[in-house]
Amino acid sequence: MQRVVRSELDLEVEGELDLILSVAVADGVPRHSERMTLSRDGEYLEPEVVLDATGSRLHRLRVGPGPLEIRYDAVVGDAGPPAAASSLDTAVYLRPSRYAPSDSVFAQARRQFGALRGADLLRAVERFVAETVTYSPGLSLGTDSAVTTLATGRGVCRDYAHLVIALLRAMDVPARYVACYAPGLIPMDFHAVAEAWIDGRWLVVDATRLSHRRGLVRIATGRDAADCAFLSYYGANLTLRRMFVDARVEGDVELVAAASDPLLDDRAELVSLS
Repeated sequence: MQRVVRSELDLEVEGELDLILSVAVADGVPRHSERMTLSRDGEYLEPEVVLDATGSRLHRLRVGPGPLEIRYDAVVGDAGPPAAASSLDTAVYLRPSRYAPSDSVFAQARRQFGALRGADLLRAVERFVAETVTYSPGLSLGTDSAVTTLATGRGVCRDYAHLVIALLRAMDVPARYVACYAPGLIPMDFHAVAEAWIDGRWLVVDATRLSHRRGLVRIATGRDAADCAFLSYYGANLTLRRMFVDARVEGDVELVAAASDPLLDDRAELVSLS
């Protein structure tokens, strides 16, 4: 299956700063073609490429004040299943983190899910979050944690993912955050889902039910959104003037629908994100 992904960011930089981008597809995702450009007034700037331990590819640049255009596009194929969890993974992804404080939802998780384990637990958590949280763009803050989402019952994809992760960790299941491109997503944007280590596999959970899990393309993986922000900067301020994200599956009509229409995703099926 071939997917085409694209993102465009137009920035206004107010002073000298350290810019870190996480918009390129992850290492290990087969790339038939790829292009990343950072430019200012027609001059191309060369970022440093940094690979983190999870396979996320970061582009880092020291840049002064002025406009900055960022363009990324790639044509990608299917990779194999994600690598097995290491002993370090199963420790790190069980711990509470900034946006997924599993210790704070421990009592709720134990009351809600009782003795459920494995795939039954995964499906129950997905269903609970999907049915109790309302997708509400503009009503949650970037500083909200899973505790806030549980209390307010509203959020966007990052909030759904954080709540899924926190509840699973509270039930002793290693869980992590994945930023991704999502063909068929409406409204189109960078997307976020959760992954859980169940029965020897990383399984993807999208409690927003706004994506087809088989079409997702991994960008970054981490404990929560703090590890996977598409744009980070330090030392000065900037303004995001414009952002455009696109992702689509290429092929015949049936193939495209089977990998990008959220309504055709069987939520009871266990799916691994390549």
